[in-house]
Amino acid sequence: MVFSQTLAEHVAAVATLAGLEPQLQALVDDVAAALRGGGKVMLFGNGGSAADAQHIAAELSGRYERERRGLAALALTTDSSALTAIANDLGFERVFARQVEALARAGDVVIGISTSGNSPNVVAGLEQARASGARGWALCGRGGGALRALLGERALVVAVDSTARIQECHCLLGHLLCDLVERELTR
Repeated sequence: MVFSQTLAEHVAAVATLAGLEPQLQALVDDVAAALRGGGKVMLFGNGGSAADAQHIAAELSGRYERERRGLAALALTTDSSALTAIANDLGFERVFARQVEALARAGDVVIGISTSGNSPNVVAGLEQARASGARGWALCGRGGGALRALLGERALVVAVDSTARIQECHCLLGHLLCDLVERELTR
């Protein structure tokens, strides 16, 4: 019973992604343009979203399904020295913003991931992306929260309430992003 109910919730959540196709294609276009132009993709989030950021960055810098050159992608969640120093000196809300300030340039793409859309450090990181001239995008859930208010159509909102279902959909969106970027850059 629980299995069937959980599976049905997952299928219903995934079905909501069909409406995000135009936004996902715009994100793919931005990422491909950044990489073609010598830019990079930076990703970040907290907890499971941090793991999603690392997963997507690894698929882009390594390979997803096609043999191709490595792509400049990094997760800002992996450097424990930077994370702890910045959190200690500037506060946890600045852990991503400070790294974006140091690393992002015009033409780069910065992707923040937050199931609620309201994580203060993710919002601050994307505000810094704007100030740095980078193109900010978000994967979020529920109603999109502060990230939708900040980014408008550049916030891909998984419009369900369950954190687990949102994270499952973020993983799928990440795989779709990697697949479409690879196809774009290898044709």
